[in-house]
Amino acid sequence: MYVVLFRTILLYILIIFSLRVMGKRQLGELQPSEFVITILISNIATLPIEDTNVPLLCGAIPILTLMCFEVFISTLILKSKTARKVISGNPRVLIRDGKVDQQEMQNLRFSVDDLLEQLRTNNVFDIQDVAFAIVETTGKLSVYQRFEARNVTPQMLNLQSPGEDALLPVAVISDGEVVEDSLRFCNLKPEWLHKVLSENGYQPQDIFLMTCNRKAQYHIIPKEK
Repeated sequence: MYVVLFRTILLYILIIFSLRVMGKRQLGELQPSEFVITILISNIATLPIEDTNVPLLCGAIPILTLMCFEVFISTLILKSKTARKVISGNPRVLIRDGKVDQQEMQNLRFSVDDLLEQLRTNNVFDIQDVAFAIVETTGKLSVYQRFEARNVTPQMLNLQSPGEDALLPVAVISDGEVVEDSLRFCNLKPEWLHKVLSENGYQPQDIFLMTCNRKAQYHIIPKEK
């Protein structure tokens, strides 16, 4: 049992390391090549865990090999437009100038229900509101709405910005731990934080969450006792 536990933890660490090396996009929207690599790694990792007679290296070496291959492919795609087209494909236009391209939908095996579902995920419930709809290489549908159907923005109304960008709150203390990067984002120093906490009668370990913006406006939620 301890052997299985050790092998599982070791392979788990190896897979996490591999995914980190291959890039954060591995955890989000996958390109076809990335999806294949992820599936292969998950299947290979199960073999040494399920069968203790399989040497651990028989799982580790293929995983590291696939990791290196994916890094090579990613670099090749980055440098070569031809390779990018062959491996990842091209975006495909399903709706052009408000007209649905039915032939393109058949080529992609994209049903009407698929199209309507993807539109709804983009907060579009009427297909007549769409000017362009493009299927990206990840399979996600990007939607460009007609002018009449777009949400009103301050720019359309010629409104002046009140400088609210500086009011973005970030967590400077999370579960008793000071987040140094957030302090730097707010252009504040640790001395300011200690002063504020002292004025409110708190220590960092007493704080469940403290948010602050670049205008030094803060909000404190103490831990429940």
